Amino acid sequence: MPLASKHSSRILSPRRRCVAPPFRLRGPSLVAVALLLGGPGIASAQSLDSATVGAALEGFEYREIGPALMGGRISSLAVVESRPQHFFVGTGSGGLWKTENHGTSWTPLFDDQPTSSIGDVAIHQANPNLVWVGTGEPQNRQSSPWGNGVYKSTDGGATWSHMGLEETKHIGRVLIHPTNPEVVYVAAVGDLWAANPERGVYRTVDGGESWELVLHIDEDTGAIDLAMDPGDPRTLFAAMYQRRRTGFGFNGGGPGSGLYRTVDGGDSWTELTDGLPTGDKGRIGIDVFRGDGNLVYALVEAHAVSADAGFGEGDRGETGLYRSTDRGASWEKISDTNPRPMYYSQLRIDPSNPDRIYVLGTRLQVSDDGGKTFRTDGAVQIHVDHHDLWINPTDPDHLILGSDGGVSASWDGTAHWRMFDNLALGQFYTISHDMRDPYYVCGGLQDNDPWCGPSNTRSFHGIRHQDWYETAYGDGFWTVVDPTDSTIVFSESQGGNMNRYDLITGEKTPMRPIVGPREEGDTAKAYRFNWNSPLLISRHDPATIYLGANYLMRSRDRGMSWEEVGGVDLTRQIDRDTLTIMGVPGSEPMMSIHDGISTYGNLTVFAESRFTPDVLWAGTDDGNVQVSRDGGDTWTNVVDRIPGLPDRTYVSRLTPSAHDPNRVYATFDGHRNGDYAPYVYVTEDLGESWERIDEGLPDGWSVNVITEHPTSSSSGTRSASSSRSTVVRAGRG
Repeated sequence: MPLASKHSSRILSPRRRCVAPPFRLRGPSLVAVALLLGGPGIASAQSLDSATVGAALEGFEYREIGPALMGGRISSLAVVESRPQHFFVGTGSGGLWKTENHGTSWTPLFDDQPTSSIGDVAIHQANPNLVWVGTGEPQNRQSSPWGNGVYKSTDGGATWSHMGLEETKHIGRVLIHPTNPEVVYVAAVGDLWAANPERGVYRTVDGGESWELVLHIDEDTGAIDLAMDPGDPRTLFAAMYQRRRTGFGFNGGGPGSGLYRTVDGGDSWTELTDGLPTGDKGRIGIDVFRGDGNLVYALVEAHAVSADAGFGEGDRGETGLYRSTDRGASWEKISDTNPRPMYYSQLRIDPSNPDRIYVLGTRLQVSDDGGKTFRTDGAVQIHVDHHDLWINPTDPDHLILGSDGGVSASWDGTAHWRMFDNLALGQFYTISHDMRDPYYVCGGLQDNDPWCGPSNTRSFHGIRHQDWYETAYGDGFWTVVDPTDSTIVFSESQGGNMNRYDLITGEKTPMRPIVGPREEGDTAKAYRFNWNSPLLISRHDPATIYLGANYLMRSRDRGMSWEEVGGVDLTRQIDRDTLTIMGVPGSEPMMSIHDGISTYGNLTVFAESRFTPDVLWAGTDDGNVQVSRDGGDTWTNVVDRIPGLPDRTYVSRLTPSAHDPNRVYATFDGHRNGDYAPYVYVTEDLGESWERIDEGLPDGWSVNVITEHPTSSSSGTRSASSSRSTVVRAGRG
């Protein structure tokens, strides 16, 4: 049973200044942990409140175990220019952090807030105690959590005030007027999963007491980036972005996208078109040269591609880097450079050298000739996937870089980098444990591999980085230990890439079922795997392993060979090319089409009865709930017996009871359909009928995990935990 999941950025921690890797859990996550730790039985989800949770946890003290060997997804950096050792780090799901000694120690600043997803951080340089935060990361990941508007601090992040814009969901940029801090601009991207009117460029002239939507296109188009002329703060550029992610795909562009300019502080706006691509556009990144506001660069996505075109590679069309030397009035294309626009689209101009251009992407790309050519060796020593870069305006050799791997700094112009390995920001998809004494904790991290580490140690140093070990590669997901042999670990990375790791020999054996066809004439079946494919070792036979694709796969020899369980596709087998996103069918080209969702129609969860190996459960991303009562020989889809569940709702968890062989709990996550209501059910008759049990859970949360008290046999001792984000975890993102 996982203890936490992705966007629980550290496993557990108290709220305090830390140098060692913090280990923490936030908000409603405490519910699930209290139950798993054997806390007092809670009568029902309906009666759960913070006082009950607090009483249940009063006797527990959280310990810090790590890991901090790798970081997590960084969304924003904000540096005090007069004291560059003092800076803020905003994360996709790990909250907001501050250092005043260049990373020697860190202070978490957002633990008391209802969201941990940061879109952008802005400091008023004339008064660094004034800090603004826009919540909800702007990256278009299938796992991107959403926020609840903007926050302001007047004491350097010690305390915060919520300043509204709650329904904006995702914020790409916050800009503070350099001489009038009452004036603030917010680029609101809007809901990633649905249309909503609360998107565009917002302005306040009274420090956030009131807001005006000064640039609005439509309910599908928001503002992804803003840039201000440093010499004339009434001149701003706004990148408008039409985008929509669904449970089956992604469309990252449309007629709403475009680049706009205001010269009167936002009162009026003009779309910039001269020299820029015509027709539909996607994501745009923008930057203005600090030394001359006439020089502006833009990364423009403008080439719609088919579903098999990868990340928009190949023919670039009009996609690329553009330059203006007349404050945006006219543009020229400089190069084709624009790596994976959906995920990056960030560029920075060296504040002291207009010919030095940085483009963030999988690699940090650097140009020394005004963007005509780029080298990709800007940060080869550290983790890839870069999302923000700060360049010291008085020392351009000093840079701070944020990526999927955490935060790094260079003092010699990218030649060498130091990673801050005391900032634990790993984004866990799942967490498990083994039965050793002391037990080990294992988990899979977003883009940072699966890892295992001890829960305790006899060393007076405590648990160290070197005590953790890597079990596989890539994005880490389900990581489970053989219950009969703790030296054998099974791990799954993206797309069902499963392997077995032998701790004694160090051997890593790939075990993914064949996906073919790989060569001409090869008739091997092609399976569809979820990004986070369910992996389970049978509690009835440790040699039996299950792995979910569109079929349930089973190995009876610890992964050496595989069979289809029942030989039936358990999904709805919907051709996603027949479905539309913002009116465009999947059969037609789109910007960044389906980036992040490689397949549709696959298993998201699998469960086995605690009482018999014959009863199996499977849930899918397209909303099926399948049950087998004969070991998988035959299956019955029971989703149509679940009252009040919208069609095609993602199945987030199926949890068989530890006390009644006929009882199973089910949770569903509807946010992929733009539905943020909680959906929690129980069946007492193996799926023949279902009762909804989510009364009392708030709207606006996606329910991802449900757990039952492991020892109490009371039928009422159960609790659902929900998440205000796009994540698989028991808690709020």
